[in-house]
Amino acid sequence: MKIFKFMMAIAALLTATACNGKKAQAPLSSPGGDTIVSGHSNEAPSGAVGGASLVVFFSHAGDNYSVGNIKVGNTKIVADYISEFTGADQFEIKTKKYDGMAYKPLCDLAKKEQQNGELPPFEGSVDVKKYDVVFIGGPVWWGTYPQVMFTFFKKYDLNGKTIIPFTTHEGSGLGSCVKDVKKVYPKANVEQGFSIYGHDVRTGKERVEKWLKKLGYQGK
Repeated sequence: MKIFKFMMAIAALLTATACNGKKAQAPLSSPGGDTIVSGHSNEAPSGAVGGASLVVFFSHAGDNYSVGNIKVGNTKIVADYISEFTGADQFEIKTKKYDGMAYKPLCDLAKKEQQNGELPPFEGSVDVKKYDVVFIGGPVWWGTYPQVMFTFFKKYDLNGKTIIPFTTHEGSGLGSCVKDVKKVYPKANVEQGFSIYGHDVRTGKERVEKWLKKLGYQGK
């Protein structure tokens, strides 16, 4: 019995969320860590496909939890899968603020930004008016999207559009990302969302495509 309790404690520790000071939310996935459609059902969301699509995302390269120092961020890989399969345009939310930061200092900075409600600046602009469907993706930092993404949300009005959140994570699933997007855009059609472990994205193309097919996309 003592051995069983010890093994359970180790398993719980391994599911702790990267950049998260709270107890990790149990990922809604199979024991093998499969990609999930978030929520309490694996049924495909309805009405997601229709009109021009855009993938808006923030992705952090460099020192990352679980995968080490990477040249291409986890979320960008998923965004590329989505664009390749659907033909959607992309807008990457870029900021130099986090460049070259080690994992622990980045976590500390992200927590401070969230606590202070900071809105870091980002580079570039995009005409969102010509898109009907907007995928919104990012890593989960302290339970939700990085603060730089909220800078984007403040600048661009996506009400009236279909919004499809997606995240990369190491245990927190979608966190509060869907709820937060609904709060920012109360008049948008916000779908349940999709999440995938960051360490799975490089072998997860088929999983992403399976999710997109459930949304109604047939591929290019």
